[in-house]
Amino acid sequence: MTAIALRSLAERRLRATLTALAIVLGVAMVAGSLILTDTVDRAFTQIFSSSYTNTDLVVRGASAVEGTQAGPPTVPARLLAQVRDVPGVATAAGSLMDMSGSGNSAKLLDRDGEVITGGNPSFGFGIDASQPRFNPLTLAEGAWAAGPGQVVVDVGTARAHGFAVGDRVRVAGAGPVRGFTVSGLARFGDLDSLGGATIAVFDVPTARRVTGKTGFDAIQVALAPGASAERVAADIAAILPPAAEVRTGAEQAASDKRVVSEAITFIRGVLLAFGGIALFVGAFVIVNTLSITVAQRTRELATLRTLGASRRQVLRSVVAEAAVIGLAASLAGLAAGYGLARGLTALFDALGLELPRGGIVVAGGTVAAALLTGTLVTVLAGLVPAVRATRVPPIAAVREGAAPEAGRGPRAGAQAGAAAIAAAGALLALGTVGEALPTSGRMVALGAGALAFVVGVAMTSSRLVRPIAAVAGWPMARLGGAAAGLARDNAGRNPARTASTAAALMIGLALVTFVSVIGAGLIGSVESSLDRQVRSQYVVTSATGWETVPAEVGRRVAAAEGVEAASSVRAERALVGGAEADVSGVDPSTIAAAYGFAWRDGDDGALARLDAGGVVVSDDLADRDDLEVGSPVAITTADGATLRRTVAGVYEAPALAPLLGGAVISQRAFDATFPAARDMYVLADAASAAAVARAIADFPDTRVATADAFAEDSAAELTVVLNLLYVLLGLSVVVGLLGMVNTMVLAVHERTRELGMLRVVGMSRRQTRRMVRGESVITALIGAALGLPIGVGMAALVTRALPGADLELVVPAGTLAAFVAVAVVVGVVAAIAPARRAARLDVLRALQYE
Repeated sequence: MTAIALRSLAERRLRATLTALAIVLGVAMVAGSLILTDTVDRAFTQIFSSSYTNTDLVVRGASAVEGTQAGPPTVPARLLAQVRDVPGVATAAGSLMDMSGSGNSAKLLDRDGEVITGGNPSFGFGIDASQPRFNPLTLAEGAWAAGPGQVVVDVGTARAHGFAVGDRVRVAGAGPVRGFTVSGLARFGDLDSLGGATIAVFDVPTARRVTGKTGFDAIQVALAPGASAERVAADIAAILPPAAEVRTGAEQAASDKRVVSEAITFIRGVLLAFGGIALFVGAFVIVNTLSITVAQRTRELATLRTLGASRRQVLRSVVAEAAVIGLAASLAGLAAGYGLARGLTALFDALGLELPRGGIVVAGGTVAAALLTGTLVTVLAGLVPAVRATRVPPIAAVREGAAPEAGRGPRAGAQAGAAAIAAAGALLALGTVGEALPTSGRMVALGAGALAFVVGVAMTSSRLVRPIAAVAGWPMARLGGAAAGLARDNAGRNPARTASTAAALMIGLALVTFVSVIGAGLIGSVESSLDRQVRSQYVVTSATGWETVPAEVGRRVAAAEGVEAASSVRAERALVGGAEADVSGVDPSTIAAAYGFAWRDGDDGALARLDAGGVVVSDDLADRDDLEVGSPVAITTADGATLRRTVAGVYEAPALAPLLGGAVISQRAFDATFPAARDMYVLADAASAAAVARAIADFPDTRVATADAFAEDSAAELTVVLNLLYVLLGLSVVVGLLGMVNTMVLAVHERTRELGMLRVVGMSRRQTRRMVRGESVITALIGAALGLPIGVGMAALVTRALPGADLELVVPAGTLAAFVAVAVVVGVVAAIAPARRAARLDVLRALQYE
């Protein structure tokens, strides 16, 4: 029977190829995701490992807070001499390695005066060139920077922007732009660049001036021969201040990589989710295709039964066919995944999210995952048509046009679909109104309910095919004549088949509709939130919008001619009451005019008490720690300093795009508590934007916008994410397209004699193409008619399930209309090859076809 299955595949190469393509795309997405993330992961591993290759121990600041704007605290410069005196230390060197991508980082400017990195990180290094063993960089050309006027840049940046040794380059850091001479070009290990990041390398004193830091980010230690690392580490720990710690080089490399690893894991999970969606849609295509071919092979299967084949042998034959298709598709998908990994890399580059990478990594686990996933999904999807094949009675061999016995299949499918919809209703209700559940639990319930609902609709939608086909096909029948009328009738001839074909496209359109509605709601909600908060005419931020800017920016704006009022907002992260929260530093005398507080407890008078030891907290923080006016609050910085305040007021912070943190203190207290204080925003009223722009001219990494433009730009940043999601979800739409092509090809093959008879009675080739094309378009519109409401409904449920997020429900009618147009285009494209084949059928041979 296996030989028969293989021979059947060989005879139906086109069908097998079209079936396999649906799996190829899904497997390619899975394999491409794993290859891409494994490649990036290895590159980062090399980066961090090479940073400490010749380092035995590392002394660094111990941060009590994660994700601070300034990065981990530095260690005092005097500590270097003390570490060198510890017995067992052969040598030690201090360095600055600002790899946080924070606002302190040194940013290189191109020849037009624009910051090069955009949204990518920029690294500022302070290197002691006299201690080359601790230098993670390799000099490719020139010499290391020596003195206040020199800088070394990475090879990748120099090549991309035309810098050479001896050229002048400007660098923006903690203060105004400074000019430097390029003394050399360097690589990080064997990498010319770190994705889209830039590297600026100075001597240590110059790096301190550029980044605004004091002391060292790290003191790297090499042990004397025979010295015990554990003993030396203990001796060093004994002389360290409370805000410092000592680790081995390997431990520090692992710590540096941890945040990156979490980001890579997140990216891998997102990409694999989209690969899973593509495979899920592909499973529908496989079920539909194999079901059609089983029906078309009724006489063949019945003949096998007549010759003695058992039901089990027939089952194994069809399953073997599915397994071969799955394995072949998985192999092709693995190969395509290699190319897709490069395509995803280019996509991230185009979105300004460049990632470091070396040679492409194809791990054994990736190969196994791709082959196993694709083959297993195909076999599981093939089980339903395989079981149907076992129901073909031997007597069907002598009946023309016989089909497998219906049995309880359709009824059982409808019952299972109804059960799935009922279960979906319960899960969706739980996720929507189950207030006792945490948000994560409600989202899981919504996700499971959505999956069950889609499956249930796919299994029961055959009852909706005829009415939807009648409505969708009515304009065609009116305008397209008899051929269009036949197309409408053909779409409703086999409702189960049409519904199964449309289901694949339905899922893709439901997902893109869901993303579109949620995205429109987020954009609208962010704009509304920022409009309520900002009272000033203009807002000054960093060029990226999420980094801080030097405090000097706010001072210059406030003192500039033509500026009527300005209020800057400092930002840092700290422990507030024992848990992490954002802390904002404001000027109590100017902030009320620039920012609109929505008070829950107190009024603008609470701001006047900030300089007298007060703090204003958000309602979320107040609820978390059970705070009220008069409650004491302790704010602990990353280096362990503690500021004690008393709650002066509670304001209602917006859930989306809050400009102020959970705790708001005076700038005087902020600057005295947090080192290297920097601003997140400067809110200003001025005669014109030009007046503000002149004040920040020396800070090219800043920008000024009107309050309305600031809100629109902040919301528009979401469109980058939405565009990425559309591209990834487009894969499921493509799989649906392949399913429609497959079904139409098989339908034309099945109706060969019918098409011949239509040609005999006068149907032209053009009318034949129109009929096939019309049926395909109607099928696609059925998918749209089912998918769009599902997507809108799911978005409405998610919006309802997140009442605290202030998320608006916005239905973008124009976008949904565009999705309907996409469905029509998909239908037209899917019909190109089948319609051409139908029009070219030889009439006499078609009439003889059985």
